[in-house]
Amino acid sequence: MIKAPRGTRDLLPGEIEKWHYIEAVAREISAIYGYQEIRTPIFEHTELFLRGIGDTTDVVQKEMYTFEDRGGRSITLRPEGTAAVVRAYLEHHLQNQPQPVKLYYLGPMFRYDRPQAGRMRQFHQVGIEAFGSNDPSLDAEVVCYTWDFLSRLGLKGLRVEVNSVGCPECRPVFGRDLREFMNEHRESLCEYCRDRIERNPLRLLDCKEQRCQDLLKDAPGIHQYLCPECRGHFQKVRELLRVAGISFRVNERLVRGLDYYTQTAFEVSLEGMGAQSSVAGGGRYNNLVETCGGSPVPGIGVAIGLERVLIALEKLGVELPIKRPEYIFVATAGEDPSGELEKEAMSLLVKLRRAGYPAEKDFLSRSLKAQMKQAGRLGSRFVVILGTEEMKEGKVTLRDMERGSQINVTQQELFRFLENRKSGEAEL
Repeated sequence: MIKAPRGTRDLLPGEIEKWHYIEAVAREISAIYGYQEIRTPIFEHTELFLRGIGDTTDVVQKEMYTFEDRGGRSITLRPEGTAAVVRAYLEHHLQNQPQPVKLYYLGPMFRYDRPQAGRMRQFHQVGIEAFGSNDPSLDAEVVCYTWDFLSRLGLKGLRVEVNSVGCPECRPVFGRDLREFMNEHRESLCEYCRDRIERNPLRLLDCKEQRCQDLLKDAPGIHQYLCPECRGHFQKVRELLRVAGISFRVNERLVRGLDYYTQTAFEVSLEGMGAQSSVAGGGRYNNLVETCGGSPVPGIGVAIGLERVLIALEKLGVELPIKRPEYIFVATAGEDPSGELEKEAMSLLVKLRRAGYPAEKDFLSRSLKAQMKQAGRLGSRFVVILGTEEMKEGKVTLRDMERGSQINVTQQELFRFLENRKSGEAEL
């Protein structure tokens, strides 16, 4: 039997409703904050991610799904959403629209990683991107969006960590001193960090190897190297987060796993969730649009991992208020050698659905008793029973499964009852 590839999973009825609810909340919060939806291709030219994410990052070095198409072009399944949105921003000249341009996306991402809880090879993100402003209040807005989205879902114990990773003016000096410090411990570093020392020393801070993390405890911190502009920007971001009532902790080692971040970087995690506690992360990327071939345009965004959100909801015992359809079940009773009952059942089913009522019927020629059981399994509140005698009289039996009561009505009266029930004016 062929199974789903390792690191992927099927989302089945009974679970997919949770995804629909979370996605609906994301759309609602995005509308409140003024973000419009964008949908980009699932695969892009590999060069986009090499230039945008950075060729010394773990994502590019270890995790991308890259292949050649039949035309010999190098193609990569998107490992994250920001670079693709930047590409679309440039390709469709969104920089000519009134700024800031505020966009959100929902969809799958792909990374070749070791599958575990909350870390899949195909995973899903909600993300927002805002282009055209370097105002610290936009940084604060993105953090607030993340906080509000997660809080709206019922998650408690949110922990926000913020940092400034500087800019091309001040970061090189920090990189030089960090390189010198780590070179003294070169032999103790992992293979990747030995390479990072020369190519991109800031990536040393993102290494997950414990031996490298231990060495970094005594390494220089970036805050003493921040230029006046970056220091002032970070100060304003913190002030605005306090105004918004967002509690946070400054983490000088937080750099995120992508090269495009400048100034603000942040991460949101959940207390008591263990190794996979991080559910969202983002930051400012003021040079990414230029790196991808455009004129300098500041930007900032965040990505929220939906698998991790769902795991957190389950561990915390949060029940999502999912409203399931209240089906009307159309059943037939008695012998039907001429097929007239079946025709009438199909006709009524179509009428109900076209009038906007969720409706189902039997498709296995079961007995009335079995049909009633099926109606119960579907959670049907009402069953409309078509019998030979009722049909001769132009009526149906309407049964309330919850109350156990029933009445005989015409189809016109049936639809009048259903319409009145919408406003709570009718009960059997």
